[in-house]
Amino acid sequence: MKAVKKIDQFYLLKQLPTATALLDQKGTLLDASSSWLNIFGLPPQENTTKTNVFSLYPEVLDLELQLLEQKSFTIQHQLKNPEGTRYLKSSFAPWFDNKENVIGAIIQTDDITSEVKKEEEIKWLKTILETKVEVSHTGWWEFDMIKEELTWCKETKRIHQVPDCFQPTTIEAINFYKTGYSQNKVSMLFHNSMVNHQPFDAEVILVTFEGEDRWVRVTGKPIIENGKAIKIYGTIKDIHEQVLSETKIQEHQQLLTTLVDSLPLNVYVKDLKTRKILVNKSECNYLGKKAEEIIGKTDFDLYDEEIARVSWEEDISVMKNLSPIIGKETINILNGKATNYLTSKIPYFDIEGKVCGLIGVSLDITSMKRKEEQLRDLIKVTSMQNQKLISFAHIVSHNLRSHSANFSMLLEFLNSEKNPEERQRIIKMLSKASDNLLETLGNLNQVVDINTKTSETKRPLKLRQNIISVLGNLAALLEKNDSEIINNVSEAIEVNCVPAYLDSIILNLVSNAVKYKSDKRKSLVTIDAVKSNEGVLLSISDNGIGINLAKYGDKVFGMYKTFHNRKDAKGFGLYLVKNQIEAMGGSITVQSEIDKGTTFNVYFNEES
Repeated sequence: MKAVKKIDQFYLLKQLPTATALLDQKGTLLDASSSWLNIFGLPPQENTTKTNVFSLYPEVLDLELQLLEQKSFTIQHQLKNPEGTRYLKSSFAPWFDNKENVIGAIIQTDDITSEVKKEEEIKWLKTILETKVEVSHTGWWEFDMIKEELTWCKETKRIHQVPDCFQPTTIEAINFYKTGYSQNKVSMLFHNSMVNHQPFDAEVILVTFEGEDRWVRVTGKPIIENGKAIKIYGTIKDIHEQVLSETKIQEHQQLLTTLVDSLPLNVYVKDLKTRKILVNKSECNYLGKKAEEIIGKTDFDLYDEEIARVSWEEDISVMKNLSPIIGKETINILNGKATNYLTSKIPYFDIEGKVCGLIGVSLDITSMKRKEEQLRDLIKVTSMQNQKLISFAHIVSHNLRSHSANFSMLLEFLNSEKNPEERQRIIKMLSKASDNLLETLGNLNQVVDINTKTSETKRPLKLRQNIISVLGNLAALLEKNDSEIINNVSEAIEVNCVPAYLDSIILNLVSNAVKYKSDKRKSLVTIDAVKSNEGVLLSISDNGIGINLAKYGDKVFGMYKTFHNRKDAKGFGLYLVKNQIEAMGGSITVQSEIDKGTTFNVYFNEES
């Protein structure tokens, strides 16, 4: 049998893969593996080399004492070099000879730099996590389904207001939630997560250990292995103040919405692109749309282009120049209907003070404008009536005074006259004066009667039929004067009039056109009528002698004003016509040229 060659033990030491060294009892390095020497940057040990290891462990002050105790021990130390710091772990154990006598120590050194750095990273991450948990008021919890153990972190315990030593069970944890909806909700979610492996996220009310109700957000997610849930990890966050703030904000928003919706104003908010981002009920009612149909739309989507363009220019000016528009009268036209508004537009700023749109408020003043117009009309009518009253008073005073003076003079003549024949002649004159006075009083009464009538007596009348009827009554006059009448009035035209007034107006205007005909040509009277949104316009034109309007224009419709030398002219017809038309809310104008003819235009007011 071949003998095994004996190998030098120090030669074997040098080849060990583990960094190993041998010391004598004084701490002098006898020999070491190459890997150990490389760690400390030492050269191979020779008989002349004497390295004391105490200098290699400067931070271990009691290393020599520990070696003297001849016991095994482990130390962790650092080795700093230009490349960085290395973390090492060295294990010391006694070294025996063949007689079991301690002759030194064996050192085994491991490089634990990566482990130390991992521990430091874990420690750093743990610190970051704890900081985030503390700052965010979010705790974590873990339920081990195999061990049936529930673990809470410190923040979770703080949220529950329990001491750090408290160890909860699942039943105790669920019982912390408020009885009713919250407790049932958490119990159902937790069970569903265990059985159906569903994650959950819910906002519920927690009743703390001290009996305080607090809103929390609790989440959970199962960890699955081999198709089974083995753990459930989750978080719990105290959101009580947040929920209270949101509730308060919602209450304020609801109050603001109720207030804005209750205002008898159209309120809207627009963004920088003039799109509406908020509207109240009045604005919705005016546009005839729901809020969601208006939000995001511009005025070009809602109104006619011209109206929208004017509004857009105002909006841009307000937002660009930061100059509000206050109380501007505007007119909106929607579906052909015009509405008067008193509009204000002011810049809308965000929390940083930058303009982000505008706020618009519009007050519907259509009824006010209508009342203003009615008031102006009333003032106009009152002024006109007052003027007519003054004029009427002058007429009455003048005419009655003339008749009175005439009567006084004739009576005076009668008293002084002795001749029977002359007295008889004076009596006839008195009788004629009496008839004239009665006629004047009749005319004045007729005018008074017209101006005291109300529009309640007006009713729809077929204008053409009334004209035909009046022309029938004037047949003899028309035939005697060989007058031609052209009636162009449509059967469809109706006027809202007092029947007697309409007949009187047509009768007077047509008879005047015939009476004041020209001897140079055949009498021709043309009657036309046009209906529009403003009412009905009746025109009666003739080719007669005409009127000098430059001389008599302001007296044409005066009482007892005549402009031609005709014995039958009394100057009352046109005055009567004007009063009848104005009593019905209409008006009359005249156009005339001498020796060419005259046209009277009668405007009937269909509203009043």
